Amino acid sequence: MSDKPSQRIVQQRPDGRWEVIAPHHQRASAVTDTQAQAIDAARPILRNAGGGELRIKGRDGRLRDSDTVAPGHESPARDTK
Repeated sequence: MSDKPSQRIVQQRPDGRWEVIAPHHQRASAVTDTQAQAIDAARPILRNAGGGELRIKGRDGRLRDSDTVAPGHESPARDTK
């Protein structure tokens, strides 16, 4: 796992739908009809990635909010397989 925390961005697509995307990536992790649904989809994605920053852009494309998502409850045991 990297020392750099994960990030996900919620932003509007040209077709009007909302996407959850990692910085510098082209493929969305999730695509939804509303911004609220995209935010709800982004939180477990970040939690499963070990926590990180959720950045939320408004319809104008400007950053309007951000949130830090804590890591999920991962097992402390190391995978030996």
